[in-house]
Amino acid sequence: MTPTSTPTTPPITPTPPPPPPRALNASRTTATATRVLRQLAHDPRTIALLILIPCVMLLLLRYVFDGSPRTFDSIGASLLGIFPLITMFLVTSIATLRERTSGTLERLLAMPLGKGDLIAGYALAFGTLAIIQSALATGLAIWFLGLDVTGSPWLLLLVALLDALLGTALGLFVSAFAASEFQAVQFMPAVIFPQLLLCGLFTPRDNMHPALEAISDVLPMSYAVDGMNEVLRHTDMTATFVRDTLIVAGCALLVLTLGAATLRRRTA
Repeated sequence: MTPTSTPTTPPITPTPPPPPPRALNASRTTATATRVLRQLAHDPRTIALLILIPCVMLLLLRYVFDGSPRTFDSIGASLLGIFPLITMFLVTSIATLRERTSGTLERLLAMPLGKGDLIAGYALAFGTLAIIQSALATGLAIWFLGLDVTGSPWLLLLVALLDALLGTALGLFVSAFAASEFQAVQFMPAVIFPQLLLCGLFTPRDNMHPALEAISDVLPMSYAVDGMNEVLRHTDMTATFVRDTLIVAGCALLVLTLGAATLRRRTA
């Protein structure tokens, strides 16, 4: 009697895991930015905060110094860059943290979406709003409030835009270290206020204590204010202006890179 042979089951070859997404992809970045902009479109309060608050603050400042227009001219250009930086920092940090705590970020990172795509998408979305914000604030200050600048208004707009992008980058970065929206707001005294005090807005930086002047030399807001002052005083683009804008842009890029490196799926 011939023994019956037992059929052998072929070994199951495990399916290799999908390759990790590349660090940055244009289509994924654009899709992320479109989703963020679509969400913001349904939040009129955030849009009002981003677009209108810097304009309202400049308008208020102009009439605070109604009897001293020269004072507004001397500090208005600096605040034109500081106000967008602060508002973009607040809104970006809170909006990104909301994505973490709601689980949206975890679901997104489970998809073939790289951290670089996510950070770049957020930066692109908020950067688009920063362009609108900076253009409105600059136009209001120069053509309605009578801000007297010696240089080109386009250079003023460039610095204001870079400042807003820097605020976006800082907001994305600090959101990784906050567990709640309240904690995100608490980062403002730690990140923004020291720069505000040491940037040269209240007194020239070379009049400060040498230790504080040295600290101000490594803070990006100092170069944002210096760049605005260059436009305020010089008709042409100076080498100092180019240096200041490159430093602000480089700081924004560096902070965005750090934000991608520290991006986590879930807030502890």
